[in-house]
Amino acid sequence: MSASCFRRYGSSGQDTKSGRRPVDVCPCFLYELGMLTQLFTSKTRIKLLLKLFLNPGVSCYLRELAKEFALSPNALKEELDSLSQAGYLEREQNGRSAYFRANTKHPFFPEISSIVRKTIGIDQLLDDVIVSLGKVDAVYILDDYALGKDSGLIDLLVVGEVDRARLDELASITEGKINRKIRVMPILPEDFEANQDVFLKRPNWKVL
Repeated sequence: MSASCFRRYGSSGQDTKSGRRPVDVCPCFLYELGMLTQLFTSKTRIKLLLKLFLNPGVSCYLRELAKEFALSPNALKEELDSLSQAGYLEREQNGRSAYFRANTKHPFFPEISSIVRKTIGIDQLLDDVIVSLGKVDAVYILDDYALGKDSGLIDLLVVGEVDRARLDELASITEGKINRKIRVMPILPEDFEANQDVFLKRPNWKVL
């Protein structure tokens, strides 16, 4: 939605100047809503979006995804080709394998990424746990979720001077909200600096 449209119609699409009912919506809003709705038309497509838009640094090839999702390569290829042709995914040929990743330059990337992060609970995790802790230098998500795998266990590396008891308490509260287990690892900045190579050998995604 353009800035001028947003100022007039707001996020709901209702005209803020005339006070029209929500049925009278901005054409840009309707277009974007329709395009986003088209993305979530199958369980396979939802899995792909969760996998590739959670951490946009993730890049996967067809057979790797087919094995992870327990689907036939042919069925998955149709979805990947469809999303690539629409511009939501980037496709890169490397030898005999085609790799796919989220197209971060697509105008809908921020919206799709936000939906995925909220679905998984990453935004809730950052809001509830990290913002409440005070001095935090960096936060990394490790292993499964850094690879876009919704395994149910989020490994969190927190770099900073934080209260471990308070961190565990907040993590426990957030687990109930996002329906996923959180395993936290707090570390002082100087210790992280000295052992950074060891920690970041694991799949990682810096979220703060």
